[in-house]
Amino acid sequence: MPTFNLNDYETVEERLKKFWKANPNGAIVTEIKLDPTTGGEWVVQAFIYADRVSRDVVATGLASEVPGAGMANKTSALENCETSAIGRALANWVYSGNKRASREEMAKVARSQGVPASDKSGELMALVEGATTKAELRVIYAEAKKLRLKSVEDAVTIKADKLTE
Repeated sequence: MPTFNLNDYETVEERLKKFWKANPNGAIVTEIKLDPTTGGEWVVQAFIYADRVSRDVVATGLASEVPGAGMANKTSALENCETSAIGRALANWVYSGNKRASREEMAKVARSQGVPASDKSGELMALVEGATTKAELRVIYAEAKKLRLKSVEDAVTIKADKLTE
């Protein structure tokens, strides 16, 4: 059983907003280091640049995800991996908020610890906040509906209405 509160952790989206506000001329570049055909998992590295002209890397971050392992990775393992790598790179520089790990990373920890359905609301809400496609939201919605988490279903609907995919 997790002994942490997901709401105590920033999302990668929150870190990105802070980064772009402070570094409007910055850049974030990601690179696939390993894909499932060669290693069974995605490994992505993110590179953070405070100024895209100078091209001086200020931080990097790595992440790995196994396709099919966990809810989001059933359909979006690569996207999830890229987001995690960006979150780690931002935390490795100066955007770690009050905790180094991101909310998405801690949701992954909660999943690996077998959090009971009654405790999944916070985990699913974190996934909703980090979702960037309607496909991701459909997976989250199905899980929320199965668990009868109406507040998560509502959050998915609101976020889906904002996406143009």
